[in-house]
Amino acid sequence: MQAAKEKLSNLASSAKEHVNIYRAKVEEKLERARARNKEEKKMAKERRKVKEASAKMELHKAKARHAEKKLGAKLSHGHGIFNYHHPPPAPLHNHQHQHQHGHQHLGTTNMIPAASNPHV
Repeated sequence: MQAAKEKLSNLASSAKEHVNIYRAKVEEKLERARARNKEEKKMAKERRKVKEASAKMELHKAKARHAEKKLGAKLSHGHGIFNYHHPPPAPLHNHQHQHQHGHQHLGTTNMIPAASNPHV
């Protein structure tokens, strides 16, 4: 089901890209017709290239979003390693151990030595 949704979304994004590229070409033709010299015509062509590149980039971004939605749907329904109800365990850093009941490592007490504690 998710694969079909992704394909339809990609198809719609591709159609939008084609429309944007076609629009850029039409705008370039209009600008070239209004241009008075070669520099203005060249600038119209460069603007078209920028618009086409932008349309292609939007297509790639949209496809990435669609793939992400598909993957997210798979993971949230328990098809992946971790699902929504059971998040992955937190990683341990610098070889520290997690203590659930307040235990301490040997030799790491919070007591002040008697020699430096005037209240003992």
